[in-house]
Amino acid sequence: MTSPSALFQQRLKSNAESVEIMLAGLLAADVQAGEIARPERLLAAVRHGALNGGKRLRPFLVIEAAALFGKEHAASAVRVGAALECVHCYSLVHDDLPAMDDDDLRRGQPTVHVAYDEATAILAGDTLLTLAFDIIAAPETVLADRIKTELVLALARAAGIGGMAGGQALDLAAEKNAPGEAGIVLLQAMKTGALIRFACEAGAIVAGADAEARSLLRRYGETVGLAFQLADDLLDLTADAQTMGKATGKDVARGKGTLVALKGQDWAERRLNELVADAEALLAPFGERAGILIETARFVANRRS
Repeated sequence: MTSPSALFQQRLKSNAESVEIMLAGLLAADVQAGEIARPERLLAAVRHGALNGGKRLRPFLVIEAAALFGKEHAASAVRVGAALECVHCYSLVHDDLPAMDDDDLRRGQPTVHVAYDEATAILAGDTLLTLAFDIIAAPETVLADRIKTELVLALARAAGIGGMAGGQALDLAAEKNAPGEAGIVLLQAMKTGALIRFACEAGAIVAGADAEARSLLRRYGETVGLAFQLADDLLDLTADAQTMGKATGKDVARGKGTLVALKGQDWAERRLNELVADAEALLAPFGERAGILIETARFVANRRS
């Protein structure tokens, strides 16, 4: 009998492959209806930023949250997951720029502005962000128009000034004026948590779930988002660049406030255990169907890369 952990790993891998195939097709050279041309260098930069592996955790959450309610929306969930991954990859491309976090390495390879140039990296990020909404709106995403509208609105709110982009602005400001605990929690909920929260609720939206189920998955997403960032801060302190595939120790070097820096490693590890327990409690109404999502919370809290 396959263990829950092994089953989770199998699903994580298979879903990542499905999303990778979807993204590769969407980022092919073929000009789509309504487009004029796809410039070769820009397309190559976009593919460099999006088709570079990774766990594809955010689309995984969309797909598995939708799977709680049956398999009939699986194909649409993959497309919505791919759209979300485009937003995530755009954020990484832009975050790596010299004016932002100034990183040369991402997922073990040169960042887009290093492999190409800064202007091309900016345009690659712009392209990925725009493509996300193209994917959701396209006729190939077989969902009712009202569902597509709801997804577009929710993703825009999660990615914009009140979500990820606003969180990045707060994070940059934190390098000059370190926030207290409440400020750190706020910026992390926006910068990292907003897209993870969207991922979990989006699966429920795709499946047409009721308001109660959507609320539970949204709160589960918030909990997992907190755990993800807390684990990331721990890894920045304890892991090496080769393991992470990107530079580490940058938070300390910049004097950036994190909960780990504020409260210590022991507190962070205890808090991660509490967050996993909270996630399990939120998923209890779904019974055995939630096994994969419970394992996801454990994986996020205990990840090593």
